[in-house]
Amino acid sequence: MSMWGSSSWVSGSYRMRMYERDNYMGQMMEITGDCDNFMNRYNWSHGCMSCHVMDGHWMMYEHPNYMGRMWYFGPGHYRNFSNWGNMRFNSMRRVMSDWY
Repeated sequence: MSMWGSSSWVSGSYRMRMYERDNYMGQMMEITGDCDNFMNRYNWSHGCMSCHVMDGHWMMYEHPNYMGRMWYFGPGHYRNFSNWGNMRFNSMRRVMSDWY
């Protein structure tokens, strides 16, 4: 327990499944740690279009090396990123503090 309240997720596990297409279709990658350049590491030409955050809290970034616009993803299902506009993620990292 931290001085800010319960933070069991801070030292817990981080797990997210990312899918190449909407509605969890296409190739799938399970992510458990930070990634400074998603497109280079996983070689997906069209990027990620849906995901399922199973554990932890994540920040997704528009550009490599955690630059550009960012989006917060908590545990849950995210079926279709195209509904949110022209989103492309190129890096992601775990939120490892009590803020979110």
